[in-house]
Amino acid sequence: MLSSYLSSVVALVLSCVVMALGWVLAKRGISDREKSSPFECGFDPIKSARLPFSLRFFLLAIIFLIFDVEIVLLLPILVSMSTVFSKAVMLSLFIFLVILILGLFHEWNEGSLDWAQ
Repeated sequence: MLSSYLSSVVALVLSCVVMALGWVLAKRGISDREKSSPFECGFDPIKSARLPFSLRFFLLAIIFLIFDVEIVLLLPILVSMSTVFSKAVMLSLFIFLVILILGLFHEWNEGSLDWAQ
């Protein structure tokens, strides 16, 4: 019991120290505007250094990550099916795959997978 209290206090103190250190370092970084500006061989920059990010690319990347994680969730089921074959496991696998396919068709109909637009 004493061990859990001690570890909680250590975690609280450590997180407060890290937050205070981040606050102090952030204040120092904001004060020097010259270091945060882009540098082009001593000349003033011609264009903005901050280019806009494509939101469609971001959404496509998020969809890829979601389906990638779902594939990782399917792998242990397939490995366990090689040792123990059960109708309940097959039914849950089928339902999971149906939900995945419905989600894919929804994204396709919504136009999130069409990169050309």
